[in-house]
Amino acid sequence: MGNYLNSTEPLFTYTKVSNSPYFIDKSEILNQIIPRIGTTENYICVTRPRRFGKSIMANMISAFFSKGYDSKELFKNLKIAESSFYEEQINRYPVIFISLNRLPRRCDNYEQYISRIEQKLMRDLAQAYPHAGIDPEDAVWDALKTVYLAEPDTRFIFVLDEWDFIFHRDFVREKEKKEYIDFLSNLLKDQPYVDLAYMTGILPIAKYSSGSELNMFLEYTMASEEMFSDVFGFTEAEVDLLFGRFLTNQENPKITREDLKIWYDGYSSKAGNRIYNPRSVVAALTNNNLGNYWTSSGPYDEIFYYIRHNTDAVRDDLARMVSGIPVHARIREYAATSMKLSCKDEIFSAMTVYGFLSFENGCIRIPNRELMERFDDMLRKEPSLGYVHQLAQKSEKMLRATLDGDTETMLQILEFAHNTEVPLLNYNSETDLTAVVNLVYLAARDSYRIEREDKAGVGYADFIFYPETDKKADGIILELKIDHTAEEAVQQIKSKKYALKFEGKLGATPKYTGRILGVGIAYNKKTKEHTCIVEILRS
Repeated sequence: MGNYLNSTEPLFTYTKVSNSPYFIDKSEILNQIIPRIGTTENYICVTRPRRFGKSIMANMISAFFSKGYDSKELFKNLKIAESSFYEEQINRYPVIFISLNRLPRRCDNYEQYISRIEQKLMRDLAQAYPHAGIDPEDAVWDALKTVYLAEPDTRFIFVLDEWDFIFHRDFVREKEKKEYIDFLSNLLKDQPYVDLAYMTGILPIAKYSSGSELNMFLEYTMASEEMFSDVFGFTEAEVDLLFGRFLTNQENPKITREDLKIWYDGYSSKAGNRIYNPRSVVAALTNNNLGNYWTSSGPYDEIFYYIRHNTDAVRDDLARMVSGIPVHARIREYAATSMKLSCKDEIFSAMTVYGFLSFENGCIRIPNRELMERFDDMLRKEPSLGYVHQLAQKSEKMLRATLDGDTETMLQILEFAHNTEVPLLNYNSETDLTAVVNLVYLAARDSYRIEREDKAGVGYADFIFYPETDKKADGIILELKIDHTAEEAVQQIKSKKYALKFEGKLGATPKYTGRILGVGIAYNKKTKEHTCIVEILRS
C-alpha cells in the first residue's frame, strides 16, 4: 500500500463514515460511473460547495475500486452490492487517490507543494512495479506510461479530491496556476494508462483551462447538470430517514423535522429537488441542537470577502435578500475564478458557487437560517454597507421599543429608514414595506423565529415572532398596511384570531406563555407618513 497508490486511507475514512448513526448510503453513484470506465467519457469532475459530501464520495469510490485490499465486507450491505456490476468491478483496479488539499510540513511556495505530490507518487510506483524499469528522473506521467508499456493490462483509476485547493493559497502566483493546470493535463489527458479520472472541487475547471488542457473533463455542477444531483447533499426523503433515526436515538429530542428544513434546506438541484446541507444536518442531529455549523476555513468562507471590492454594486440586492426577497441574477459559475470580483454578476456567481447563496429559476436568495445568520452578522458589523448597516444597527432598539410599547421610538426608526432614501422604500406595495420591516427587526432573529405569511386563526398573518430562546418571552404578531391605518391592522389581527397560533393544540399546555402583542404598522403614500400601534392581546 502506498501514499497514493492503493492507499488504505480511503477505506479507513469511508468505514468510519459508514459506521455513523446518520450515514446515508450513496453508493449507487457507482452505477453511473462504472459504465464510463475505459470509454471516451471517463473524465468526470464534480463541483459543489464545501460540506456537500464530495470527499466522502471520493473516498467511497477509491475504497470500492482499489485492488490493494479486500473491501467487500464494507460494501456487501450497501446498495451497490445489488448491482450487476458489483462482483466484477469491486477491488479490480490500481487506484491513485490524492487529496490535493494536503501541504508539506513547511510550504512556502508552489514548488514545495507539487514536488511532494510527484515524489510520493514516484515512490509508490517504484515500489509497486520494481521490474518496470522506471527512471527516477522521469516525470510522473512518463513513469506511469513506462508501467503501462511493461504491463499493458495495468490501467489506473485516478481519484483527485479538491483539485482547486491550490488556487486558494496565497503563495500561488498566476504563472504557477498555469503550471498546475499543465501538470494535471500531462498526468491525465490522452494517456493510455487512464481508465477513469474522477475529480472533485468547488470551482469549475472550464475557465481555468485557457485552451484545451482539461477539456476532456465532463463537469457536473449543482446548477447546470442533473446527473449526480441527488448524490451530493441530502434530499427530503433522506432527511426524513435521518430524522426517524434521531427520534429513536434521542430520549429527549429537541429538534423538529420542520426545524431542519428552516435551518439547513434551501438549495436546489438542476432537477428541481430540494437539497440540504449534509454536514449541518448530521451535526444538528448528533448534538440534538440547532445551530450554525457552517465552519470557516479562510477568507473564502467569509461573506464579506466577496463584496468588499464593490459594496455599492450589491448592497441593495443584499438588503432585499436579507429581507427574504429573491433577486434576479445572471449566474456564471466560471466567474468565481476571478479574484477581483468587481461586478455584481461575478460577486453573486462566486457566492453561489461557494454555497452562500442558492440559485433557482433565475433568482438568487439566502438559502436558510444557518446562512441568514452569517449575513445578519455581516450587516451589523460592516459600515461600508451604508444604509443597510445603519438600519441593522437600529434593529435592537426597534425590538426593545416594540416590546415596551414605545410607538414614538418605533416611528422615529421607521422615519429614519424613510429619510435615508433606501431604494426599497418606494412603498408601491406591501412587499416594499415588508422588506423594510425585516431590516429594522433584524436583531429579533437572535431570539425569535420569525415566520412570514404564517397561517393563523382564519387567515395569514404578515409576521409572527415566536420566542425561541425564552418561551416565557413576549410573542409578537405584526400586520402591515398601505393606505390604511395601524388600528385597522391590529383589528385584523384580532378579528382573524391570529393569536390562536400561540395557544397550541386543544387541551395541550401552551408552548409560549408570555404576553402576546399585536403590532400594526401602516404607511400613507399621500402623506408619506408611518403610523404604528402596539396592543396587548394576552397578558
